[in-house]
Amino acid sequence: MTLLDGALWPYLLVILAGFLPTEIWRSLAVVFVRGLKEDSEVLVLVRCVATALLAAVVARLVLLPPGELLAVPLAVRIGAVAGGFLVYLAARRSVFIGILFGELVIIGGAWYFA
Repeated sequence: MTLLDGALWPYLLVILAGFLPTEIWRSLAVVFVRGLKEDSEVLVLVRCVATALLAAVVARLVLLPPGELLAVPLAVRIGAVAGGFLVYLAARRSVFIGILFGELVIIGGAWYFA
């Protein structure tokens, strides 16, 4: 039996199409960023772009949700994001606690409105 006929072909596909192409760019970034200061304008720009992309993904998930998330009312989805952010700030900027609270609101809303 060849490797592509067995149960391992999805893992091979993830490595070849997902991991290797991005790992090259990560490795190059580590090499080129060594001389930059953490507060340099280039890195501030990179952080701003990364933050904007993350905000866009979250907004898309809230406003145009895929699959089962569509059954959760918009008010609950927005409340989960807002509540998660407020808990994040209240918990001394703990990302884990903020995300956990937002997830609990989404799950509770999905259960309540099901």
